[in-house]
Amino acid sequence: MGKEFIELFEQWADTYDDTVTGHDIEYKEVFNHYERILTEVASKSIGHVLEFGPGTGNLTERLLAHGHSVTAVEPSPSMRKIAQEKLQDRAEVLDGDFLNYPSDKEIYTIVSSYAFHHLTDDEKAIAVASYGNLLRESGKIVFADTMYESVEAYEQAITDAKEKGFYNLAEDLEREYYTTIPVLRNIMESNGFSVSFERMNDFVWIMEGTKL
Repeated sequence: MGKEFIELFEQWADTYDDTVTGHDIEYKEVFNHYERILTEVASKSIGHVLEFGPGTGNLTERLLAHGHSVTAVEPSPSMRKIAQEKLQDRAEVLDGDFLNYPSDKEIYTIVSSYAFHHLTDDEKAIAVASYGNLLRESGKIVFADTMYESVEAYEQAITDAKEKGFYNLAEDLEREYYTTIPVLRNIMESNGFSVSFERMNDFVWIMEGTKL
């Protein structure tokens, strides 16, 4: 469930906030409009929020600023420590992942930013089925992540990165489990969600699903 990438995030934890603010030229477009993306996710959320992959707590802070209570689940110990120090006692930051999470609270919205691609498509389907059982009618899933309109668009993104000399980005795109909007739409609708997609930059879309 994405645990194969924990070591990567252990190494990235101390510089993650610098990357999202555009200091890494290879990932500058990936994180273009980063603050707006977080704000959009927070503004689309309702009630108590379950957040997957909070990293250093940037989206968590935005959710709190919008008046939400948050339970955040982060598998990387280093990321989790930074988030806990940043957030103090304003939100729970617990060990877990997209399929291993506390379910003892009533959850109205499930959110994530820049993390759902750590699951294979089969794992994504298992996760969404689990969330469908957790959420009541009108409950929401709001995920911001890199995704593509087609397999061809995904392959072109890898080619473009290599042509620009962005070999770390190209390796990232090839190594992790980036998927397409048609695949995600099918997963969401098959599990009883209406779903829409909003493009935020050349890489990232916001997927907003509401349980029917």
